[in-house]
Amino acid sequence: MPLFLNEDQTMLADTAREFLGEAAPVAHLRALRDADDPTGFDRDLWAKFAEMGFTGMMVPESAGGLGLGHVEAGIVLEEIGRNLSPSPFLTTSVAAVAALAGTSSGERWLPEIAAGRTVAALAIDERAKHGDSVALRAERAGNGFRLSGTKQFVTHGHVADLILVVARTAGQADDKDGLTLFALPAGTPGMTADPRRLVDSSIAARLTFDNVMVDGDAVVGAVDDGGTALARLLGAARTGAAAESLGVGDGAATRTLDYLRQRKQFGQTIGSFQALQHRAAHLYCELEVARAAVLKAQQLLDQGSPNADLAVSVAKAMTGIATTLSVQEAVQMHGGIGMTDAADIGFFMKRARVLTEMFGDIGYHTDRVARAGGY
Repeated sequence: MPLFLNEDQTMLADTAREFLGEAAPVAHLRALRDADDPTGFDRDLWAKFAEMGFTGMMVPESAGGLGLGHVEAGIVLEEIGRNLSPSPFLTTSVAAVAALAGTSSGERWLPEIAAGRTVAALAIDERAKHGDSVALRAERAGNGFRLSGTKQFVTHGHVADLILVVARTAGQADDKDGLTLFALPAGTPGMTADPRRLVDSSIAARLTFDNVMVDGDAVVGAVDDGGTALARLLGAARTGAAAESLGVGDGAATRTLDYLRQRKQFGQTIGSFQALQHRAAHLYCELEVARAAVLKAQQLLDQGSPNADLAVSVAKAMTGIATTLSVQEAVQMHGGIGMTDAADIGFFMKRARVLTEMFGDIGYHTDRVARAGGY
């Protein structure tokens, strides 16, 4: 399996880089932050995503999409990361589509996602850190279910048109089985959102479900078998977050190299100092290894390989390590100016921190890989 892009994918990368570089550079993020924008992304920009066909990238052609895969979605996500472009692409066009594909719920929601009319949010986590425990209950009530509990860190949860909620329909909080995935439209009675701005200026909500009544049509897949759809969702979300994180790391590294070529001390550009050259070379190697891990995970997901889950955790952990190194080196090599808000480099560090935590941090995925290896 080649660890490089084919001709069509390379053309997509060029298109995405030009589009996002012009329509949503770092200045776009800064403007939204300075305006204290309550949405967290620009809806006009999201409409342009739809015009480009990006919103329906992974949606089957039969539902109005392009029918592409994780590799192509990752190409767009890397450019989103490189430009720090706020958008619901990861939660909506990648993770939600992966969960809904092949289900009756998908017949309703996928055409809306492809058309850019629906933004999706993922209500998964319930604690301060991402984990496998699910305590939110979904109890049988008439022909449907009654949902009670809370979810944390639901990106776009306050403005989403669709909320994908994983709930427990059987067993105890730490059981792997007994889960059901629900697709809830915005405005469902009893569901409330408390939005909070995160360190990277994105907005995530705490969702409270107070005896929320839903009918059986809200179930994605089968009752008590939500783990199947959840696995697809998390595989896509984790790999997508890794691809975006890679873009953040590469964007920070590119800006740092440009600074090393321009900044002078003692009459020389600081990029000529051997110590900084060694650090830059080390960073390049770490990012390239992470890039290979991400592409491998994407390809295995597209193939439906049983080895995909392990590759996803490898990719998420490795991009967390490489991108953390990249943004730390970026701030240090920029010197004092790197610590100021006037310099854009700080935005990369903040976004890297959030992406590292999303859907499992370095420790979480390193532990998954170790356990899979029998340690």
